[in-house]
Amino acid sequence: MKQHITQEQIDKFWHDYRSAVLDNGVDERSVDWYVNAVDCYIKNAEGLSLKTHTVEDMEYYLASATKEKARDEWSYAQIVDALRILFQKIVKSNWAENFPWEQWKEPHLHFPAKLEIESGDKPWRPVKKKEFFKDSLDGKGWEKLFEKYFKQLRTEIRKRHYSIRTEQSYENWIARFLVFHDMKNPLLLTADHVKQYLDYLANEKRISASTQNQALCAMVFFWRRVLNVELGEFGDFEYARRPQRLPVVLTRKEVEGIFGYLTGTAKLMAGLLYGSGLRLMECVRLRIKDIDLETKQIMVRDGKGEKDRITILPDKYVETLREHLLRVRELFEADKQAGIGDVYVWPSLERKYPNIGKEWGWQYVFPAVNYSTDPRSGKVRRHHVNEQTIQKALKIAANKAGIVKNASCHTLRHSFATHLLESGYDIRTVQELLGHSDVSTTMIYTHVLNRPGLAVKSPLDNL
Repeated sequence: MKQHITQEQIDKFWHDYRSAVLDNGVDERSVDWYVNAVDCYIKNAEGLSLKTHTVEDMEYYLASATKEKARDEWSYAQIVDALRILFQKIVKSNWAENFPWEQWKEPHLHFPAKLEIESGDKPWRPVKKKEFFKDSLDGKGWEKLFEKYFKQLRTEIRKRHYSIRTEQSYENWIARFLVFHDMKNPLLLTADHVKQYLDYLANEKRISASTQNQALCAMVFFWRRVLNVELGEFGDFEYARRPQRLPVVLTRKEVEGIFGYLTGTAKLMAGLLYGSGLRLMECVRLRIKDIDLETKQIMVRDGKGEKDRITILPDKYVETLREHLLRVRELFEADKQAGIGDVYVWPSLERKYPNIGKEWGWQYVFPAVNYSTDPRSGKVRRHHVNEQTIQKALKIAANKAGIVKNASCHTLRHSFATHLLESGYDIRTVQELLGHSDVSTTMIYTHVLNRPGLAVKSPLDNL
């Protein structure tokens, strides 16, 4: 900013901006991220007055922001929103009211030409993985000290075609376990050491039962497949308590209220979660070929338990989805021109059909803003959208709608099932649409209907 501006003016500017951000329904914990985004923009302006900035300046900056840093869709959308508030509420530029802010949150779908996608462009670096461990040997001591074990762990996991998420999770748990036991050689550790760690997770870290079970599975796999040793009996260890909870279900009015604050791809994805009963990852991994706009059906491939199923496509979203796919097709063609027009497919399928990942039908329905590097093959591809994008958008929409329930993406799936049962559909039909193996799993939704049991009436109402 210009040097003649006083510190008092600067403090007032940031105070006004923070107030404007909060007035726009942003969670107080996220305000600092908005401030950082605007601060970066101002520093990039190199002293020019914000009032002199034009539409072209904003388009250039936002297009540049897609390539400057490794960031996911949500953090990029947050930058767009931060600048929208700045120029609409603080600077009050005339052009800011009509600027397509929402479309710039998804520039790859609306303005691919302005992003100047060229084969020579350096793709975004993959987002750095979270560091979970103590700073023992340069923060990565476990990887250096036990490199051969972790290499073998990855080999065994990939041999069994486990997902990249499972691979990363198992690797993290084994590393945490080794750090907990002061980097001792795994061959010297026994079932008693595993028991100590599981007790620590339950008593000290207070983790959930499912998380503790995941840690146990990782360690059993490591000993059995990497060390070729059976752990044997653990004895009695402290199990994390698994609470019996009923699912959170939104009313139809609450769902409508949330959708009123969603826009663009986030609204379309939420519509499929609620309108089709999809799980979150089933939605973000949808391929073009799995959507039939004519029969209004969605084929869910490789769902939970590696099962396929067919579910419904809401009538309301047929045309919206058709228009969305036209934009995705334009992006796909631009990527092909840049030489990056393929997506991830299963390695066995890719070996049999080397060009299958370049076919239109295999592209993701919800592509990412940026390119990323496949951690296994090293190939640069456009992957699917980061699931945190819809998670965070839904959370903000629920807050703006005044929903006090803990509304999440999975809540929309719960609401889908409950509202179908309320409408009179039989439980077997709902079971098939949800992809449950056993009807007893679906039965839980009978406990959250408006009329549980035999429509019991409170005795208070008879007074």
